[in-house]
Amino acid sequence: MAAIIDRTPVTNPETRAGTSPDVVAEAERIIGKRRRLEGYVWGTLRLGMGWTFFWGFIDKLFGLGFATAPESAWLAGGSPTYGFLAFGAKGPFAEMYAAMAGNVLVDWLFMLGLAYVGVTLLLGINVRMGAYAGVLMLGLMYTAGFILPEHNPFLDEHIIYAVIMIGTAVTAAGSTMGLGRWWAATPVVRRYPILE
Repeated sequence: MAAIIDRTPVTNPETRAGTSPDVVAEAERIIGKRRRLEGYVWGTLRLGMGWTFFWGFIDKLFGLGFATAPESAWLAGGSPTYGFLAFGAKGPFAEMYAAMAGNVLVDWLFMLGLAYVGVTLLLGINVRMGAYAGVLMLGLMYTAGFILPEHNPFLDEHIIYAVIMIGTAVTAAGSTMGLGRWWAATPVVRRYPILE
């Protein structure tokens, strides 16, 4: 028995499957619009987290009087970690953190971390590494106040911020409202995508 061969010319596979080209075009338009909106949401979250970290750096560096008094500024000889680690740490790790209070190396690592995370997220370059560094810092801050967070027995802002940071690390959050597209096209980032 001879096989029946359909000799109808195939010009558009969607049309043959019963989907009109207009429906496909509309679906693609909606998906594209949604992706652009997602880009703006992640870009805004990235900028917000970047400003949070960078502001912490600036305030502790200059003692602008918000969280850090002028006489306690790092530039005035104050320790950006002493107050919190010596008096604010609580829970099972409180003694360990209190022992680190005022340590010059801890101060430098903390301030460089705040600046690095803030700058990478604000500019949209090296977002992945900056976000992962931010997650590490937030995890350390969380364990410094571990058990008995101020308003909730488990979930506090450090966890929420860490989830946002992970989101910025795994999405192209730097490409919207940032320099991420330019940065991703540089030869070094194309060779080492972890730097994206």
